[in-house]
Amino acid sequence: MNLPTYGFGAEQGLLAIYIEHPPALSEFQKLNKVIALQEGEVDYINQQCGNGWRKVFNVYAKFIAELSHPDHDFTNQSKHYPSWQKYRDKRLLQQGCQEALLFSVPDLAANRYDWHIIAGRTYAKALLRDHIFTNSLHWIDEEFAIDPVNKLLICPYLDYRQLSNIKISKLAELILTEHAKVIV
Repeated sequence: MNLPTYGFGAEQGLLAIYIEHPPALSEFQKLNKVIALQEGEVDYINQQCGNGWRKVFNVYAKFIAELSHPDHDFTNQSKHYPSWQKYRDKRLLQQGCQEALLFSVPDLAANRYDWHIIAGRTYAKALLRDHIFTNSLHWIDEEFAIDPVNKLLICPYLDYRQLSNIKISKLAELILTEHAKVIV
């Protein structure tokens, strides 16, 4: 059974990050599918919804840059996106991107995304209790967990204090390490 998937970005791709709530704007309250944001819409959401959303988008773009995944176009087209800020403004969650920011329950069986990342331990534990059933999830520490079978990660929320640059690097390394195991 496929679960409804809704949020911003690519309908399928390299990764999806799940957070609990969409921006508090009327146009996003009744999302029922994944939509690509338009150029300038990240800035619009930041202006309308405040600093919390600016942090979400900034941390997401920094993570994409840190990830430098060989299958992601940030790395392959770096001449077009020489910085995470340029990627955020010109491509993050927009048409042709390879990532999503979802507000729905992860559908691990649908194979829409290579990696599923739940941002926020409290939100993740609620999803694990009520919706996601996995026997292969193990906690690395109090903030990070990985299920390599289902390609599911749990990390701190997309905020500078919770998912600092050091923790962004740790999250990227978890994905790249698992990706390298598949290639070998």
